[in-house]
Order: sequence, then structure tokens, then C-alpha cells
Amino acid sequence: MPLVNTERQAALILIFGTVLASLGWIFSKETIAGLPPFAFVGLRFVLASIFLLPFCYKALKVASWQDLKGASLVGCLLALALMSWIYAISISDTLGEGAFILSLSMLMVPLIAWALFKQRPQRIFWFALPIAVSGLAFLSLGSGWSQSSSQLIFLLNALILALHFNVNSIYAKKLPVLLLTCVQLMVTGLLSLVASLLFETFPQQVELNIWGWFAASTVLATALRYVMQTTGQKGLTPGNAALIMILEPVWTVFLSIIWYAEALTTNKVVGCSLILFSLILYRTNGKLARLTNKE
Repeated sequence: MPLVNTERQAALILIFGTVLASLGWIFSKETIAGLPPFAFVGLRFVLASIFLLPFCYKALKVASWQDLKGASLVGCLLALALMSWIYAISISDTLGEGAFILSLSMLMVPLIAWALFKQRPQRIFWFALPIAVSGLAFLSLGSGWSQSSSQLIFLLNALILALHFNVNSIYAKKLPVLLLTCVQLMVTGLLSLVASLLFETFPQQVELNIWGWFAASTVLATALRYVMQTTGQKGLTPGNAALIMILEPVWTVFLSIIWYAEALTTNKVVGCSLILFSLILYRTNGKLARLTNKE
């Protein structure tokens, strides 16, 4: 009985973590209404890395230059992913749609692992992939790819995240997790700030409410969200945790409808549903389909 309660608590914590992650989309969109996108990412992740520094200082002192160089390389990929993500948000009026496109990164991970490490995808992957592609096609039918460049950028973003996931998994086995995370966040922040200096103009005055959104994004959607995500994952099996994580784009759709009055056309509903089904099918390794057949 205590085990059941522990698992239930872990599931609730992880669910709340997905809510915070989806709120992060809203917080970010509101923040970049007053802050340049790259400057926002830079400030947010430099502060996050400074927060983590005391917890990995000892590991940092004994880390080799080779280790730090590898962690920085992973950070460059993360920086590219996050800068493309925030740029897509800045030009998109459909955050829910973007969240579902971004969720496809988990289906791109096996393809990249196959190309880089010769690891053949599981059989269920080849059933889930066409469903996801069909869902993506429905999302693009509303206005056409040429009229929605944010869709293409979110798709590119998903590809970069999948590449980052594969490379990060290698270094996560070699380096302490906190050290690897801290270095990645610092590199991401610094590269984003450099991009901001090169391509953006920082406003002379930023309204107080913008800094409020920035604080919510940094504290709630970054620090607290990852703490809750890690805590929840510890009390659940990887399969159950992965299934709960799929809720993030679902919450993002609801929040986008409530906050921005995002219109849900039939094509969007069908497209998002197909992508959601493909992710559930893949992350349950086809068990969902077998249960349906039994019924």
C-alpha cells in the first residue's frame, strides 16, 4: 500500500511538472513581448547555471579539460535548439501546434541513433512514425508550409533536440549529471547572449511586468519544473514517466486556447490527435494497440 501511495504521489508530482513545462511556453511568449528572444534565453540560462554551480563545484575542480570540452559541445547543440525554439515562439501564434511538432523529437531520436551509432529502431517505431507524419501533414494543411515558417522551425528544432538527446546520453555516462547540466546551461546562456549582441537591440527600458514573466519562466518553468520532473521520475518506472511527459503538449494546447484564444480547426485537432496517438503507441511499445485488440 505505501508503494502505491508513493507511485501515486510521484505521478502527481510529474503531472504538475508537465503543467509547469506547458506554462513555460506562455511565460516565454509573454517575456519576449518586452525582451529580445535571444537575450531572454541567455539571461535565463546563465542564471540557471549560476544557481547550479555550488552543487557541482567540486566536480568542476577535478574535471579534465577534455571533459569540459565535451560538455561544452553538448551545450552548443542545446543552445542551437533553444535559440531556434524561442525564435519559432516569437513568430508563432499557435503554441499548442508548436508543442506537438516539438514532441516529435522523441520519434526522431531512434533515427539519429541509427545513423550515428548503428542502433536499429524497435519494430514499433516503424508503426508509430507514419502516424506521426500523417499528423504533421494535417497540421500543415490549414495554411500550407510556405505560409507557416514557424512550423518548419519547430520541426528543425525537434531534429536538433533529438540530436542533442543522443549526444547528451553519451556524456551523461561519463560525467556527473549536475556538472554536465551546469556547463550546458552556461554555454547555452553565453552563446545566446552573444547572438543577442550581434542581432538584437536591447530596449532602454523594460516594463516591470516583463521581468515578472521572466522570473516566472526562470524560477517556476525552469528550476522548479526540473526539480519536480526529477523527483517524479525517481518514483516511477521509465515507461510510466515517459507516458506522463506526453501531457506537456496537451496542456500547452489548452493554455494557448485559454490565454491566446487559439483557434482549433478540424485539421489541427486531427493532426494533434494523430501525433499524440503515435507517441503513446511508441512509448508503450505497442501495448496500447494490443490492449485495444483484446477488447
